[in-house]
Amino acid sequence: MRFSWLRSICLGVLGVAVAAPASAQALAVAESHFDRGRADMLAGRYETGCPALAESQRLDPRPGRLFTLAECEAKWGRIATAVARYNDYLAMVDRMSEAERAKQSARQKIALGQRSALAPLVPQLTLSLPPGAPAGTRVQCDGMTLEQPSLGVALPVDPGEHVVTTQAPGSPATETRFTIDRSESKAIVLEVKPPAAAKPPPVKPPAPAPARAPDQGPSGLRVVTYVAGGLGVAGLIVGSVTGWMALDASGVAADNCRDVSPDRARCKPDGLDAGNRAKRLGLVSTIGFGAGVALAGASALVFLLEPSPRRQPAPEVSWELTAGQAGGGVVVRGRW
Repeated sequence: MRFSWLRSICLGVLGVAVAAPASAQALAVAESHFDRGRADMLAGRYETGCPALAESQRLDPRPGRLFTLAECEAKWGRIATAVARYNDYLAMVDRMSEAERAKQSARQKIALGQRSALAPLVPQLTLSLPPGAPAGTRVQCDGMTLEQPSLGVALPVDPGEHVVTTQAPGSPATETRFTIDRSESKAIVLEVKPPAAAKPPPVKPPAPAPARAPDQGPSGLRVVTYVAGGLGVAGLIVGSVTGWMALDASGVAADNCRDVSPDRARCKPDGLDAGNRAKRLGLVSTIGFGAGVALAGASALVFLLEPSPRRQPAPEVSWELTAGQAGGGVVVRGRW
């Protein structure tokens, strides 16, 4: 039991130690905002001073910060906001003890006097929707949404320019801008645009007729076929010429050689040269014939199997002959 009590104390101390830096940081930031906001207020820069004071009060609410913020709003001319701030400050003072309230006596007196002087000057604005406005129509005044209880009744606003937007479900938003002065009461019946009519589906235009493709020249494969066929024909010609030359050289060798045994022949020098020449020409003739036949056969096969390029059909021409009896002439009509 004793250890459990000790552990609870340690956990509590640890929680305070962990939370303390965050609280100290918030206080430091709030103090920085307050100092900057008060300096801007004293220099007449209310548009930056009042927001800084408001942020300081949000981070670290204190009576002095709230009173200074109310003073800034009053000097800025936002008297409706200033009256609300003075009311918040006076309500905070009423909840204090007598000792704490005594420290705020001077500020409390100023706040009461400022509230009494500014309250009659606060403009009153009444916003209403037109009869027949669709249910669910949204109304926003200066970015703040106004629900149904806020419509049709006078509301305190700051003097100056205001922007009100209305938007019915499924309708475009309508914006209304106006200016209101001190002590002025203004009633505005807002405009609400009806829901936008459904647009008919777009009609697609008819697809344009396909353009006639121009006649195309021979394809790359057909060009290769033509080249291979030409080489094949050249090979056949070379084989034929060299074959004829080999036969001629063989004849010369036969005239200048005689057999001395079944396996040996004795040749004159001219016969020996002719025999060697016949062998070389015979080899060239064989290679030329083989390559020529192969290339010619392959080109012919590819030429027969490849589909021919599509050509545009020629215009149809028809003739109609009509013999007319008037004047004894003959009428000839043509249609393309």
